[in-house]
Amino acid sequence: MSIKDKLAAQRIYMLLGALFITSLVVSNLIFQKFFYWFPLDVEIFGNKLFEISVGILPYPITFLITDLISEIYGKKRANDIVITGIFASVFSLLIILVADSVPATSWSYVKDDMFNTVFGNSIIAVFASMLTYLFAQFVDIQIYHFWKQLTKGKHLWLRNNFSTWFSQFIDTFTIVTLLCSFGIIDWANFKGLLISGFLFKVLIAFLDTPLLYLGVFLFRKRFNLKVNEEISLLHES
Repeated sequence: MSIKDKLAAQRIYMLLGALFITSLVVSNLIFQKFFYWFPLDVEIFGNKLFEISVGILPYPITFLITDLISEIYGKKRANDIVITGIFASVFSLLIILVADSVPATSWSYVKDDMFNTVFGNSIIAVFASMLTYLFAQFVDIQIYHFWKQLTKGKHLWLRNNFSTWFSQFIDTFTIVTLLCSFGIIDWANFKGLLISGFLFKVLIAFLDTPLLYLGVFLFRKRFNLKVNEEISLLHES
């Protein structure tokens, strides 16, 4: 691969990383709003089946990006993005702590109480999300590469869906458990949110499979890659 192509691959990697980090941080900040995403009124365990947090909306994007990076750039580069996301989450948490601690002026449109109501629980959410996200993403990457090696780079749909389903169940179960334990969500909503969140993520995994195929196709065409071939960036041997 030429230096020009490696520079282009590096820029695309950075853009994917920026999209990944933005999706992750935003999901931590907006999680307190819940919505009903299915037109039918279905209940399970006394809760509406399809009630989920809006924080879930950008979160599946992170798994799509790590799968794409795993496929094109390799396991190490995918893990690097995960670690960068942890740093971004911690940094956003520090900013929230500082912003919440300084007093609002008398003419401030957003008062201290309002700011604390919206962002105060983000401290707990980011902490809980970091724990679950770190574990779930590394599980996703490990399973993805296990299936990639087993199938010799074939059957992209298989590793994309199997790795995402398993890791997303771990993520959903852990985050709902932690949020209930911290008192942000009532335990009565645990089963409903667990099932609703997991079903939504399974559906998204199905829907994003064509997007992953498209992304892999475009990369292979642009950089003339063979099946199972990965891009080495400029500073890699």
